Amino acid sequence: MTIKTFRGLIVDGGQDTIVLHTNNGSQGYRITKFEIIPEKPGATDHRFVVKIYKTQQTVIDAEINFSNQVLLAAGDVSDNAASHYPTSTHGIIFDQEIFNQDIYVTAKDLDTGESINYYIELEQIKLDLNENTVATLKDIRNLS
Repeated sequence: MTIKTFRGLIVDGGQDTIVLHTNNGSQGYRITKFEIIPEKPGATDHRFVVKIYKTQQTVIDAEINFSNQVLLAAGDVSDNAASHYPTSTHGIIFDQEIFNQDIYVTAKDLDTGESINYYIELEQIKLDLNENTVATLKDIRNLS
């Protein structure tokens, strides 16, 4: 099993692209770990929502809707300056979702407009022709 890791600092209202696509789509991925932490923990009050999508987003917001079929993971963190550490962190990964295209990380800070760090681990999966076709068709359907 091969694990690929990605990390970054994303600004409020920002969107990062994790480039995963290949010419033949034979590499699949599954999210195994998703963690977030503010850039300046304890410095100010924060309420962040960070999400991972299968498709690029035109609107970056703090709404989490598990019925959204392009949502792969979502997390939130509340940070209180008086306590000097994150007071609560929640993250949910839809770990049975296999994809073979780029993914997109979005962030929204409901308070001060600060930045947040993210860390993602992906399990790399070799797809056979049938799995490749299914993953690609799902991705195409999500684009329309």
